[in-house]
Amino acid sequence: MTPRHALRALLGISRREALRLLGQKARLAAAIVRPLVWLAIFAAGFRAVLGLSIIPPYETYILYEVYIVPGLAAMMLLFHGMQSSLSMVYDREVGSMRVLLTAPLPRWWILACKLAGGAVLSLAQMLAFLVAAWAFGMEFEPGNVLGALPVFVLAALMLGALGLVLSVYVKQLENFAGTMNFVIFPMFFLSTALYPLWKLQESGAWLVHTLALYNPFTHAVEAMRFALYGRWLGESLAVVAGCAVAFFALALWGYDPQRGAARRPQGGPP
Repeated sequence: MTPRHALRALLGISRREALRLLGQKARLAAAIVRPLVWLAIFAAGFRAVLGLSIIPPYETYILYEVYIVPGLAAMMLLFHGMQSSLSMVYDREVGSMRVLLTAPLPRWWILACKLAGGAVLSLAQMLAFLVAAWAFGMEFEPGNVLGALPVFVLAALMLGALGLVLSVYVKQLENFAGTMNFVIFPMFFLSTALYPLWKLQESGAWLVHTLALYNPFTHAVEAMRFALYGRWLGESLAVVAGCAVAFFALALWGYDPQRGAARRPQGGPP
């Protein structure tokens, strides 16, 4: 594989993913509108619950801004990672994934191109959400957002790699909706996307606290949250990077026709 061939494969696969997303107007609109709806709902909830307490409205607003907006931004990466795996299951059913994997390029590079293309698209959608949140009054320093881009990319790669792993073991589109709900909602609600980790410990929810502590999505949310305010959380970044590598390695093993779950059945066609 020459650098020229590798670059052409990357650009070609990324272009295909972008054209697929742009061609699905409803999916694109839902990806941006969904977190905005959640933003409005949780804003009303926070103001109704905390606005009646002794916490001043401005502090309520800051608490909401710091904890909820980065969590919903991470949710966009999570949803798009699962949507990318759905497209891979569809490609496998129609046969285009098999054609792609038989290209004269290393299998790891083909999967890495799929992962990179999906991560770029999910990152673009998340940035569009942050712009919309800023238009609604959420304040972010532009320099901090630019400085947080590497953290966003790392989180998108981790969640995209998780989607690759799921696409190995989900054999039919009919089974994918249940699998997504089994993965997305526990990962999202058992994390710090909506509430701080110390609050779980303080309230005595030890089981939820423990599950959230070992949830990779929690570390992605925390790394993004700190990065948006100009700080780097080394431990969470290390967890996210390690999980990204582990998930991608599992996907490579799964797509290996000799060893993984995607191997050809014995006695079947070559």
